[in-house]
Parts: sequence; structure tokens; C-alpha cells
Amino acid sequence: MVQVVFLTVLMFFVIVTVHEWGHYYFAKRAGILVREFAIGFGPKLFSYKRNETQFTLRLLPFGGYARMAGEDPELVEIQPGQTIAVRLDKDQKVKRIYLDQLDTRKNVLRGEVQFIDLEERLSLRLDVDGELQQYEVHPQAMMVAKGTETQIAPKNRQFGSKTVGQRSLAIFAGPLMNFLLAFVLFALHIQMAGIPIENPTYVQIGEITKGMPADEADLREGDIIETINGTAIGPDYAKMIELIAASKDKAMDWTVRRGDEVFNVTLTPRSMEGQEGGKVGIIPELPSRSAGFGETVGGAGNAMVDTTGIIFQGFRQLIQQFNMDDLGGPVRTFEVTGQIAKQGIEQLTYWAAILSLYLGIFNLLPIPALDGSRLIFLGVEALRGKPIDPNREGMVHFVGFAMLFLLMIAVTYNDILRLING
Repeated sequence: MVQVVFLTVLMFFVIVTVHEWGHYYFAKRAGILVREFAIGFGPKLFSYKRNETQFTLRLLPFGGYARMAGEDPELVEIQPGQTIAVRLDKDQKVKRIYLDQLDTRKNVLRGEVQFIDLEERLSLRLDVDGELQQYEVHPQAMMVAKGTETQIAPKNRQFGSKTVGQRSLAIFAGPLMNFLLAFVLFALHIQMAGIPIENPTYVQIGEITKGMPADEADLREGDIIETINGTAIGPDYAKMIELIAASKDKAMDWTVRRGDEVFNVTLTPRSMEGQEGGKVGIIPELPSRSAGFGETVGGAGNAMVDTTGIIFQGFRQLIQQFNMDDLGGPVRTFEVTGQIAKQGIEQLTYWAAILSLYLGIFNLLPIPALDGSRLIFLGVEALRGKPIDPNREGMVHFVGFAMLFLLMIAVTYNDILRLING
């Protein structure tokens, strides 16, 4: 059980981290200050800072974000006439700006602000005991208030200062990383599962149900069924099922091949609740062979195309016949993932590929607050030659995020009720 929970949490962590890393990496490449790289929402569980970015793990596992300078309201605005304290570096540039507890700060200059520009000119002028003093501000200076340090963001480090192409790439990179991850996971699954052999010549055991006759007879996964009661089985699984069903409560003689060893076992099929005929508790495995590089790449590409078609078909059905029960939130997704994790790493890898592809596609939908909506705004800006009012765009994204969050709460509540009611 612990292993299943660990694999489930690890899978979601990897999928979300890869998505947000795409945003983070290409934003950094464009010179944008990324203030926070977060996995999850809500209260912080863990946090550490590396270079300019705060990396955090948060309580609610609904996604994550890479918070870039200029996307949210920036620092607390300092007004002329306000008293502050500053600390200088060895080059006499302002490295820290203190907004509170001014009397307790050591090795600082205190003064009344006459002029300050932290975005373009990076300079400030203070009245220190009646003397005006002008200082340059370091481009990585920190503002300190209420025990929190926040790095200033000069204009050229803000999201909005970059070209449409740079900003579009930073936004699109999240879904792109999910597509790449899905492709890799599909390829990895093909390597683990192999390529099904066409026209197999035998029936091979894939899974054995604990406590059933096959398990009691010490049959194992990978065993090949040669004969049953003297009848050669070959590749005819249907024939085997027919013989087993007709022999309920009757002993059967099986010839089984395990590697180079051939041996006989006797087992008695028995009935299972709600099912007719005898059962021995085995599920066949389609014979497969190792996949070559070309087959792996081609198979992963085909899986991407086929799964994408299924995902869009699901979107169409949801729009045409909306039903809350057809939606699955984090609770249902974790539930299904846990069930699949019990089937082994091979099936979990395939499921992770599907979820990564789904996350990439979903984020590109033209829904406010999602990456697709932000790309649309950037496209409109490219056509107009000037950006849309940031306040209007911010309001659209805020309303969209609020609606998505409310929908998530409703879906999660519905999932919990379904679990409680069985």
C-alpha cells in the first residue's frame, strides 16, 4: 500500500514539475525574473531558495505555477516623503531597502525618500539629516518588510518587457514539456511491454488470481499452456476457456512449459460468484518481442496521435452531454491512479503518459487563466501591434481562475460523495 501511494504521488509530482519547469526554463532563458517555482497551491509545506527563485512545495496538489516578475502586482510602492533605511554594498550601490523596524537596523542609512525609481533608472535620492544623497540601486536589490525579502524587478527583467515571441515560448513551453514527457513515457512503455507477436503459436499466462486453482497448482506468470486433457491448445485461448468452463468441479490434466521444462499439473476449475462455468484464475498475456528503436519511436508517435483523438472525443461528448458525474477531479484521478499502480510499473507508465498528454492539451484550451488563453492574448497583441490593457487581461484571467477553482471544488465534493456512498 505504501508503495502504491508513493508511486501515485511521484507520478503527479513528475508530471506537474515537468510542466512548470518548461515555463521556468524558457522564462529564465529570456531573462525574466522567476520569483517562485511552486508545486501545488495553498500553504507552504517546504521551501528553499536557489539563485533568484524560491522553490516551494504547497499543500493542495492541484497543479503548480512559475510566478514571473511583472505578471502580478509588483513590490509595495515607496512614496516620496516616506522614511526608509538602505544598506550599501562595496560599490556604494543600494543592495537592501528596509521598510520597517528602521530603528533596529544596523549599518544602514536612514532617510526620507525624495526620488526613487526601481524599474528603469534604478536610483534613489534620500534626505539624510538635511543632506540630499543620490545612490544607484543594484539590479538585484532586495526589499525587506515584515521579515520578508523580495527582489526588485527592473523593467528588463519583467515578463511584459520581452518580445511576443519570447513570452509565447515561455507560456507554450509548459504544455510542450508535457507532450515530450508523454512521448518518452509511451516509448518507455513500449520498451517494457514489447511489440505483440502477430499470429502467436501458444497461450501464455499473464496474471494469476491469488487463491484460485491456477495459483494453488503453483502455475506462474509466463508459463505456456501446451495441452488440456490431451487437447493441444496452441494459440486458441477461446478453446482453452471453453474447456475450463465445461469442466467446473472436474479435475483437469494440463501440460505446461516453463522455459525448457515441461511438466504436468492437475487442477479443478470452480465457479465464481456472478459468472457461469468453471474458472481457474488466469489471464493470458499476448506474446511479445523486444521493440527496436524505429518501432519504439513510431509506436510512441502513434500512441500520441490515437490518445489525442480519444481526449478530444471526450471533450466533445462532455460539451454535448454535460454531466457532473462524467468529470473527475483530483480525488478520482488519485483513486484511478492508485488502482492502476497496483497493476505494476508498466501500466502506471502508460497511464502517466496519458495524463501528461491530457494536461498539455487541457492547458492549451482557450479557457481564461490557462496557457491557451494567455497565448490568445499574445496573438491579439501581435496582430494589433500593442498589448491589451494589463488590467483587463488580468481581470479575465482572475475570473477564469475563480471559475475553474469553484468547478474543481464542486467536482472534488462530488467525488468524495461518490466514495462515501460506494
